[in-house]
Amino acid sequence: MRIPNWVVYTVVIVTIAAALFSRGEDASMRPERALPEIAAYDSSEPGPLLPESNPFDEQVLVQVGDAEDGIGTAFAVNRSGAWLTARHVVEGCEMVGLAVGDGRMVRVDDVRTSRHSDLALLITDRAPAALKLDLDRELRIGEAGYHVGFPQGRTGEARSELRARSRLVTRGRYVTEEPVLAWDEQERSKGLEGTLSGMSGGPVLDSDGAVIGVTVAESPMRGRIYAAGPDAIRRFLDEQDLMAMGGEAYPLAASTFAREADRVREDQAVVKVLCRVSRT
Repeated sequence: MRIPNWVVYTVVIVTIAAALFSRGEDASMRPERALPEIAAYDSSEPGPLLPESNPFDEQVLVQVGDAEDGIGTAFAVNRSGAWLTARHVVEGCEMVGLAVGDGRMVRVDDVRTSRHSDLALLITDRAPAALKLDLDRELRIGEAGYHVGFPQGRTGEARSELRARSRLVTRGRYVTEEPVLAWDEQERSKGLEGTLSGMSGGPVLDSDGAVIGVTVAESPMRGRIYAAGPDAIRRFLDEQDLMAMGGEAYPLAASTFAREADRVREDQAVVKVLCRVSRT
């Protein structure tokens, strides 16, 4: 007798959740060493334009271990079923699924990873809603960023301020070196303590509610969140010949971002990603 897909996915999500919470913080999200401090900026005034990437940017070294069962975040960039996430969330997975609420799971038909950055594209047959992308405007030091996803496998979000560009150097399961945005964490969901593991692959929204980045790493000791920036996202989508039609965006502020984060999750524009690796 053929086992229904919903039964298989229910077993998968329970297994993955148990594995996630039994091993603690995700090393793929955590830099290996402390880094020099980035100067703070008075965010009460508009900041200067963020400088272009250069060889003197701070370096963030991340060691990506063997693929494991895990949980991450993805968000839809069009209603046709294209979702962005972080490469380290899904690479090496035998099965990838999206949790879309009420215990329902959607199987991912195709996983496409970037050769140049910690980004991946997940393909399903459709998406209930999509987020607007703004990949062409100039970024300013001190501007607000809103990170949405499923830290520690639960709903959660964080507010941050843009500080600088960094270079993310990935070693281990795969090797990349890429410019990323360095955000200084200011606030997070009530009751959310410790690692933001599970938020990898989630969107970084600006004050207009548009996507300007994808969360890929954190430095808990320094209160830093690192994200793939607009240039990396644009390049990856162009390589995939993908049109990101997006959807509506709503303005965000410190007093409203938690409510807006709940809305995009309820609309299923931002969903939980489940990875299961081969046991052979």
